[in-house]
Amino acid sequence: MSRARGTGHRLDVREEVLAEGVSPEEVYVDETCEGGACSRSLGLGPVRLTAGDVLPGGRDSLRLPIPNGGLDEYRLAWMTDASGPCAPPGMEAPPRSTLVLSDPVRPAAVRPAEAEGQVWAVVLHIPRASLALRPDHVELLLARPIPTGSGSAAVLAAFLATLLEHGADCRHEEQSRMGAIALDLATACLTEQLRVLETGTDETRAQTLLRRVHGFIAQNLADPDLTPRTIARRHHISLRTLYGLFSRQPASVATVIRRGRLERCHADLARPDLRRLSVQDIASRWGFTNPSSFSRAFREVYGISPTEHRATASATAPPDWSAA
Repeated sequence: MSRARGTGHRLDVREEVLAEGVSPEEVYVDETCEGGACSRSLGLGPVRLTAGDVLPGGRDSLRLPIPNGGLDEYRLAWMTDASGPCAPPGMEAPPRSTLVLSDPVRPAAVRPAEAEGQVWAVVLHIPRASLALRPDHVELLLARPIPTGSGSAAVLAAFLATLLEHGADCRHEEQSRMGAIALDLATACLTEQLRVLETGTDETRAQTLLRRVHGFIAQNLADPDLTPRTIARRHHISLRTLYGLFSRQPASVATVIRRGRLERCHADLARPDLRRLSVQDIASRWGFTNPSSFSRAFREVYGISPTEHRATASATAPPDWSAA
């Protein structure tokens, strides 16, 4: 197994290693990316392990470190608080530690449990065909935080930490066996979470589905085809069921979509680095296809037009010296 180690390496080190014809799944690389963020990758036979700093995604969400990740896989991330941008692997699962299953085909907002500082993630990449669970059962677990304080989740988190610390020193055959064990532990953990959901109340299941829908909306606001019908179809529920989920919420599903898009537009119109884009360009970026309806909705929420908001933000913003 080829390895390149040491936090002083930059991304070009990985490129040099891959240029030697070594498969990414067989390479363990410490990388220092822009801003000091780190990423590691380790092939383990049937699965793969990556680790690094979690980066900001959309509002209240996080983007996991997934170099060379494919769409034909699930990603089970163990996220913990970290003391620095490159916290050492092998840490025991602290109280603020969460497992989260995600699907790159249908990304959703991912939030760690009560994380206060830098967040470190260890991600187990599981091929879809290797996970011995029905796809509709996996759907119930996506983006659902799994505490790691006890039971199979605690065992899995500890094993992932140990793999990250010592896995690169194992022979290739050992790594394949360790990967099979990691897959078995992940399957056991997710199966237990399904059992908990199945024994829960209808209200618990409804809240779980509602969180998934909110996450899906947050990650797809830029899609002009994001509609209640699309959301219902992607979550395998009827429109009536979707509307029922929001019947006791402060806002309807259509209002949540519209407000989310307006918030993104409001923020982008105030950004100095986006002044080169027209107001309609900004609106289109976030799914508004009709300029007049966008302006009307913006004024209803913020009391001024998009153009007035941009002018006010520009007048109060500090000079952009980078453009000089």
